[in-house]
Amino acid sequence: MSQTRVASRKRRGRVLKLHPVPSSRLITVVVLLCSALGGLGMRLAWLQLVAGEQLESRARQAQTERRNPLGRRRTIVDRQGRLLAIDEERVTVWAHPRYFRWPGDDPEQRRSPREVAEKLAPILGVSASSLSQRMGQHRSGVRLASNLEPSTAARLKALNIDGIDFEHGPQRIYPQGDLFANVLGFLNLERSPQAGLELSLDDKLRSQELKLGIRRSGDGTPLPDGIGAGSMHRDDLRLQLTLDTRLQRVAQLELLRQVEKWNAKRGAALVMDARNGELLALASVPTYDPNRFWKFKPGLFREWAVQDLYEPGSTFKPINLAIALQAKALTSTSTIDDKGSLTISGWPIHNHDKKAHGRIDLAKVLQVSSNVGMVQAMQRMDSRNYWQWLNKLELNNAPDTDLPGAVSGQLKSLDTFTANAIEPATASFGQGLALTPLKLLQLHGMLSNGGRLVSPHITRGLRSGTELSDSSRLSGRQLLDPAVSQQVLAWMESVVEEGSGQVARIPGYRIGGKTGTAQKAANGVYIPGALITSFVAHLPVEDPRFVVLVVVDEPQGEHVYGSTVAAPVARSIIEALLVIEQIPPSKAVTKALKTT
Repeated sequence: MSQTRVASRKRRGRVLKLHPVPSSRLITVVVLLCSALGGLGMRLAWLQLVAGEQLESRARQAQTERRNPLGRRRTIVDRQGRLLAIDEERVTVWAHPRYFRWPGDDPEQRRSPREVAEKLAPILGVSASSLSQRMGQHRSGVRLASNLEPSTAARLKALNIDGIDFEHGPQRIYPQGDLFANVLGFLNLERSPQAGLELSLDDKLRSQELKLGIRRSGDGTPLPDGIGAGSMHRDDLRLQLTLDTRLQRVAQLELLRQVEKWNAKRGAALVMDARNGELLALASVPTYDPNRFWKFKPGLFREWAVQDLYEPGSTFKPINLAIALQAKALTSTSTIDDKGSLTISGWPIHNHDKKAHGRIDLAKVLQVSSNVGMVQAMQRMDSRNYWQWLNKLELNNAPDTDLPGAVSGQLKSLDTFTANAIEPATASFGQGLALTPLKLLQLHGMLSNGGRLVSPHITRGLRSGTELSDSSRLSGRQLLDPAVSQQVLAWMESVVEEGSGQVARIPGYRIGGKTGTAQKAANGVYIPGALITSFVAHLPVEDPRFVVLVVVDEPQGEHVYGSTVAAPVARSIIEALLVIEQIPPSKAVTKALKTT
C-alpha cells in the first residue's frame, strides 16, 4: 500500500516529506498549557477560598427581592366602633408617552398624547386638553392622577393602552370628614403624619409589617420556599377613642350655628365623663377636612381648646368657692355684703351689671355672678394659702392627657401673688390667671366626681378586631371632700334654676351650671371690646357624672354674655347627651311631678 501511495503522489508531481518537531516549540506549548491550567486552578481556589463569601452574598442579592412594608396604618374608631380613620387601597396613574400604542397596533407605531388623552379624559373626569397639556413633551414618568378608586383604575386598565402604568398603595381616608379633624390630624401626600393623634401616636398607629424577602429563580420566578410562614402577617389592632360620633356631630353643628350667628372668631365644646376623664366630645370651629387638607390654612390644624390659654372669668368662681370651703375660710351659710363696687390697691372693681345686691349668700353670688361678692369671699382666705391651693390644682402644669399639644396654664409667682392685694382679688373672679378650656373642664370634673382630679383623655387603647372596650376605671388624686363638691354643685344648680344659667334648664332634670363673660387679654393687655363667653354645666346633680363646657371666642353684637352665646349650645348638647346615654329624669323631680 505504501508503494502505491508513493507512486500516486509522484504521478501528481508532489512528494510528502515528514520533518521532526523542534523540541523548543514543544516545550513552549507544554509550558503555556501548564501555566493556563495552573492559573485556572489558582483562580478557582481564590474564588472558593477568598472571594467565596462575597460572591455568595452578591448572588443572594441578585436572587432575593426585598420588599419594604406598604406603611399601612391602623384603623381608628370611636367609642361605638364607628370608623374615623382607615387605610384604603388607592391607585396612582402614570403615563409614558414614548410607549403609547393601541392593542393590535404595529410594534413600531406610536400614538400621540392627544389621542390617549381623549380616551382617558371621560374616565378621569377631566378635559382631554388638560391631560394632553400635562403630558406635554415628556417622554416618560408623567403622573396623570392619584388617589383613584380601584374601580376607576380597572376601567382605565380595560383600555389596554401601552404606556399607562398603575401604582397601587394605601391611602388614609377619614370617613367623618371634618368632624374629628381637630383631634385626628392627617397624613400629607407622602403619608407623613402632620397633626393630631396621627402625629402624637404615630408609633402606635403604624401596623406591624415586616420587610418581605422573596427568593427568585434565574428567570425571576418567585420561589415558594422563599416566603416563610407568617411573612405576610398583618395585625388587626384598632385604636379606639372615647369620643362619640353622634354627640360630636351635635356639638359641632350647634357650635357652628352659634359662631355664625354671633360672628365669633371661633368656638369649642367639650363633654367629659367626670368619673374617669373620658371625653365624649371635643368639637371646635372653624375646622377643616383632613381628606383635602391642602385647601385650608395651617392655623386650623391645631386644637385651640387644648393649646391656647385664656382667662376663664366667672366659670372659675365655683372652683374658688370650693377652695375656700375646703380651707374652712367659708361655710355653706356664709354671707357677703355686695355694695356693687370696691377698690383694691387703687384699682376699682365692680359687678358686670354695676348693681349692688346687698347681703347675699354664696348661692346668690353665683346666681348674679357677683365680682364684688367673690372678692370679699376670697379675702377671708390668706393669700398665701389661696396661691398654694391654686398651685395644688396644677394650674402651672399641663394637664395629664393624651391629647397632643396640651400646654400648662399661667399663675403668678407666689411672691407676686402675695405682694399686691389686686392679684388674689382678680383671681377670685377668674382673671389675672390663664388656662386652657381643657384644664377648666378637668377642674370642673373634680366638682362632679367628689373631689378627684382625673386625667382627661380620648383614647382607650388598641383593640383587636371587633372587641371594643368599656372603660369605667376610677382614678385621680383626691383634693376636695365630697361634701364640699356637693355643696358647690347645689349652688350651681341654683344658677340654672334661678340665675343667669336658666337657658340651660331642662324640665325633669337637675342641672348645675355657671356662665362666664371675660375680657380677652393679649400680651398682658386687655383688648378693647374683645370678650370670651362660656358656660359650664354638670349633670345630673343628684348623681353627677358629665361635665359640658362651651367657649365662644370674640362674639360680636349687643347683649354678648355667656348666657346668650354659650349656654344655648350647652343646652343642645345636654339634650343629645341625655338621649345617647339614656339618662333618666331626676328622681326628686319625677316624684314631685307624680305628686302634682
